Amino acid sequence: MRRSAIERLLPAAYQRACVPGSVLWALLEVMEELHAPDEAILAEVDALFDPYRAPDRLVAQLTRWVAMDHVVASPRPDAPLPLPVGRLRDLVANAALLARWRGTPYGMRRALELATGLSGFAIDEPADRPFHVVVRLPAVAAGQLAVITRIVEAEKPASATVEIVVTKESP
Repeated sequence: MRRSAIERLLPAAYQRACVPGSVLWALLEVMEELHAPDEAILAEVDALFDPYRAPDRLVAQLTRWVAMDHVVASPRPDAPLPLPVGRLRDLVANAALLARWRGTPYGMRRALELATGLSGFAIDEPADRPFHVVVRLPAVAAGQLAVITRIVEAEKPASATVEIVVTKESP
């Protein structure tokens, strides 16, 4: 808050006494300096909630806030994130879409694509096995099997069982 704005909040007698060189003038100058860091933060507070502008250290928390904590779940609080921060930013930015399509093949495929940065996921519901889902991963996704498994378990219909199969590379 600027010194002049603070001065306007004072009673009229104080405003008349607030002249350059006075103790009150100096005090208001100090108050302005003390407010400056907080006002800078408040001016940019919206960036804390924007997945693409938030500081890296806050992105995992944003992921939890949009009910995707299964993606960043870790047995230890000091463990590294299972995905690069950019992938987490994409998941948070698409959280409303993913929530809308949760429990559907499209929603699961989209969540897997955003989390891994890969395409080629296939989701099948075999006719001979009701309430069962087969998720086929491209071979290049095999290295991310732990996080893929967590996503599949969270995104599948609650009543369904799931099988995750890594497809072989074609020769």
